[in-house]
Amino acid sequence: MIAIIDYGMGNLRSVSKAFEAVGHQAVVTRDSHVIGDASHVVLPGVGAFGDCMANVERYGLEEPIRIAIQSGKPFLGICLGLQLLFTESEEFGMHKGLGIIPGSVRRFKIDPTLKVPHMGWNQVAIQRACPLFEGIADGDHWYFVHSYFVEPVDRQIAATTTTYGLPFVSSIWRDNVVACQFHPEKSQAVGLRLIKNFGSWK
Repeated sequence: MIAIIDYGMGNLRSVSKAFEAVGHQAVVTRDSHVIGDASHVVLPGVGAFGDCMANVERYGLEEPIRIAIQSGKPFLGICLGLQLLFTESEEFGMHKGLGIIPGSVRRFKIDPTLKVPHMGWNQVAIQRACPLFEGIADGDHWYFVHSYFVEPVDRQIAATTTTYGLPFVSSIWRDNVVACQFHPEKSQAVGLRLIKNFGSWK
């Protein structure tokens, strides 16, 4: 069973519907016991970094997230669920993240002719043979909505990169953790393939 973590913010219904569409059983929960018993864990996210971290702490979810990752079970972060894994974010002032992945979350500072937030479809370049991208082509288009991007200390964890005014890390892969800036649940066929791959990942 796949646990989708509910911290009071995020695209929970669309993520759960995407898992349902590919035949994987998923439950939206903030119960630490359910998260602990799950075979796979998903951390989705939409909203401001500081508010989301405050809710994670308010609902006592920081420890279940850490335990899930430390246990070695497959873990997927989506959009803000990627950013929350990092050390800090500069969104509306400096805020501490979970600190699981060393690095920072930075705002786009690019050509003013390019709109921020970066919103819509963009190509994703695969950098490493991550199991979640099996059956997905290098250069496929994915759906993005974000004004901030991650800068990992260790660039070797980048699974994919994308260019929007500048090249940025659009997903990471370290051990049992994969997290992406794009929204697989909104990315049609390629996104559903990633979600299906995640549910089958051991």
